Amino acid sequence: MTGITDFDALRRAMAENSELPEGPARNARAEQLLAEAEKLNIPLAVIEALGHQLKVYNYSSEADKMFVPFARLLRMWDERPEDFDAYETHALHWAFKWMSAGMLDQPHIPLASIEKWLGEMEHRYRLAGHSERAVRSAEFSVASHIGDLERAERAYAAWLAADRDRMADCRACELHGQGVWQVSRGRDAEALELWRPVVEGEYTCAHEPHAVLASSLAPLLRLGRTEEARAHHLRGFRLVRSMESMRGAYADHVEFCALSGNEARGLELLAERPAYFTDTGQPRTGMDFLAVVALLMDRLTERGLGEQPVPGPAGQAWTARELAAHARAEALELAARFDGRNGSSHIGERVRERMDQRPLVERLPLGVRTAAVPRPVASPAAAAAAASSAAEGEPGLPELLAEARRRSDALDPRTLEAWEVVSRTAEGVDEGVELDARTRAELADHAAMAAGPEGVEQFHRAADLYAEAGDPGEALAARARAAYVRALVGDMDEALAAITEPYDGVRDLYARDATGVRQTASVLMSRARILTRRMHDEDAGDSAAPAAEQAVRELLALVEERTEGDLRLASRAAEGRAMLAEVAEHTGDAENAAELFRQAAERYVAAGLPWFAAEYDVRVAVLAGERGDLAEAEEALRAALKHGGPYVEGVERAQLHLRLTQVLGGRGEVAEAAEHALEAAHWADEAGESGTLGAWARHQLGGFLLRQGRYAEAAEVLESALSDLSAETHGDGAVVQARWWLGDCLGELGEHREAAEHRLRAAEIARHWPEQRDHAMLAHLAAESLSRAGLPAEADQAYTRAGDLWRSLGDMGGLVRTLRARAWLALRTEAGIDGARELMAGAVGECTEALEASDDAPDDAADRERLTAELGHTHRQFGDLLARWASAEDEDAEEGDEAWDATFRAVFEEALDQVTRAVAVFESLGDAALHSRTGAELAAGWLAADLDRPAEALARARAVREAYAGADETDETVLARRAEADKMLTLPQ
Repeated sequence: MTGITDFDALRRAMAENSELPEGPARNARAEQLLAEAEKLNIPLAVIEALGHQLKVYNYSSEADKMFVPFARLLRMWDERPEDFDAYETHALHWAFKWMSAGMLDQPHIPLASIEKWLGEMEHRYRLAGHSERAVRSAEFSVASHIGDLERAERAYAAWLAADRDRMADCRACELHGQGVWQVSRGRDAEALELWRPVVEGEYTCAHEPHAVLASSLAPLLRLGRTEEARAHHLRGFRLVRSMESMRGAYADHVEFCALSGNEARGLELLAERPAYFTDTGQPRTGMDFLAVVALLMDRLTERGLGEQPVPGPAGQAWTARELAAHARAEALELAARFDGRNGSSHIGERVRERMDQRPLVERLPLGVRTAAVPRPVASPAAAAAAASSAAEGEPGLPELLAEARRRSDALDPRTLEAWEVVSRTAEGVDEGVELDARTRAELADHAAMAAGPEGVEQFHRAADLYAEAGDPGEALAARARAAYVRALVGDMDEALAAITEPYDGVRDLYARDATGVRQTASVLMSRARILTRRMHDEDAGDSAAPAAEQAVRELLALVEERTEGDLRLASRAAEGRAMLAEVAEHTGDAENAAELFRQAAERYVAAGLPWFAAEYDVRVAVLAGERGDLAEAEEALRAALKHGGPYVEGVERAQLHLRLTQVLGGRGEVAEAAEHALEAAHWADEAGESGTLGAWARHQLGGFLLRQGRYAEAAEVLESALSDLSAETHGDGAVVQARWWLGDCLGELGEHREAAEHRLRAAEIARHWPEQRDHAMLAHLAAESLSRAGLPAEADQAYTRAGDLWRSLGDMGGLVRTLRARAWLALRTEAGIDGARELMAGAVGECTEALEASDDAPDDAADRERLTAELGHTHRQFGDLLARWASAEDEDAEEGDEAWDATFRAVFEEALDQVTRAVAVFESLGDAALHSRTGAELAAGWLAADLDRPAEALARARAVREAYAGADETDETVLARRAEADKMLTLPQ
């Protein structure tokens, strides 16, 4: 049962179908509606149903079906043009442009037919009195498509020179087409300037800025404007994601991923739209899509990932290499069909150029989570060894060993990797090669360092080998390192016992010149580290700090004067300063601790070891933050990133960026804070911490993007963050805040139903918190979203919940605002004006009672002023509500209905009374409520005019003029109020 029995029902059904998502289901419904229209035996009904069918076909994957309904419409026009009303006449001529573009998209339609159609369009437009602008635009499309550049340039100039009229494409669409032409001619900057008004929202339509944002991606990357490219991708993909007809724009986003090092996101985009591989209704966008698929797959294959499973056409499993070959062949086959039709090679050349592009950015972080794509990279140690011995072929064990020792001497942060390469290589050499004891000791020593808490036994093995190699001092140093490992895992007593023998032994050796400063310093350093760590044990006692300090000073006495030219001793001296800082911090001397940490960092940098400085820069920043010195904290964190950024692991780098994010955010530097949050998310993802540290970074990034008004980008990032944020890992406060922010973003984007969902889900979590203010606010915000989503009953329920919470919190202002909102909602429900009046009167009553109660608390002047203002706003809204209802009802009332006229006048009198009360309340607040008072004064004036009281209206207008005597001439509100008052002063007496 369709329920369509008359023309109005048909129109409602078509309107409802137009709101459905693009796709075959909507198309099938349009076909059903045409059949129903034909049963009504009304020519205009059939015309409108054909127009509806034509439109939904055009904006779908079945665009090739639109030629049939258009041909029928054109025949009906030629036979009986009087059956078309003004709107359908316009729609028919408008569709000529769709036909022209649609024919170009179908390679089976001969070029001669397209040219003939272009002439038909020109003839029809001339007969209808339309400008040539749309015709020349269509001719430009044909010429540029087939590669006739001279004709395209002429048509382009004629297009821009012709007058704009009702048949011209909207300004946004025109600018898009003009910019695409500039890009094709190599003028990226000019294209972006043409597109700027569309990007900024000056010109929009149902498909713009969607298409412009997509088309701008590659030009922005080519010009190095990567921040804008990232923003356009996040914002633009959100717009095209659900629009089936925008396969070409979707392809631009896949291309962006391939060109910006975001292959993993590109794969996710392919997985979202499997039908795009096989939809045949619009071959030109199919060709574009397959071309960028080939580009993306080639990129993966080049990086050694040709065998990785990837999304592809249904029916078989695909690897990147297989899909690359398939997509390339399919794209070129389609291009050949177009070129065969066009008699040129233009399309094939452009498709090949697109598939053969090289990446424009190695890696552009986007802020949203994507599965990591492996990046095969040779070990730095192996790479360096290979480079040093390239002339001799593959590096052998001697070269690798020399490289590892060089890195050890330089205290290179990648030293352990180099020794690991040596170890693996040594295991694979012929059995006849015997490593000497010294080499085996070094291998065991560095393996122990890499093993962390599990390295004790390997350190002891290294000690035995050092002793076998004739280096007793280094043997004691290895045993001291083993003792420190025990301290690291919490075995403090064992560590203290284990350090005694190496400490006493090395002092004896050094006194007898039987070992060097380096070995002695190494043992003293391990002992100082153990004692410094012991300070933090609860059972250590008051002597722990002095003992640690004494151990550190013993170390410094040995090395301080011997650091020149010796990196290892310089490092010991710098770390000694840092340990003294720890002692000072432990004993409460934060100022001295900060200075000592700063000195440690400076010494590392001076020694050419900046990667070690980063840790102590962070300690300076933490201490500065604790005393509220955000400027110093920022300076120290910037130093940490500078010193450690290129060397530290991904997790540590992410943490550095996050710390700086928080400091910058606290200082109000929102834009830069967002940049560092983006970097934090990127490095967390690279380190495999997307679900933990990465989620937190995205949470922060979303908040900062929201504060900048970048709502679409923020929404994408926050949705990505919410896939990983959890109460268990990040705390329920983070989850609530993310949903709150996302609701704000979606509200700004007009996605009110989705905004309500997130706000309600956040409210449900906050419902269990001891403090209920956030719960109340979220319920209130959810109610606003539900109201804007056209769900008045659900909104009323949420406002009621919020009102109960505000009452329980003693927040009468919040309660009153919910009552006012419910009153407005009542006009949209069965409650009607009576329910609305009751709720608004209730709001007045709550305000009045609260103000009377506040008389007993004269010290609460600020609260009383807020409540008074709420009372004024309530009276004002009460009056507005009554007047709006009466005006709406008056439009439907029969002329000359005396009973209604009396009711209308009574309601307007009531409205005037309420607004007059608002004026009085605002007046009692003085200058603080001046704008509110004048707004109410003017509203009262218009009501008085409607009640045929011109003198009262004029008096109120003069009162507004007087209120602003000598006011700020640049204040927009002042100017607007004066202009409105002047308009009221022109009313007839």
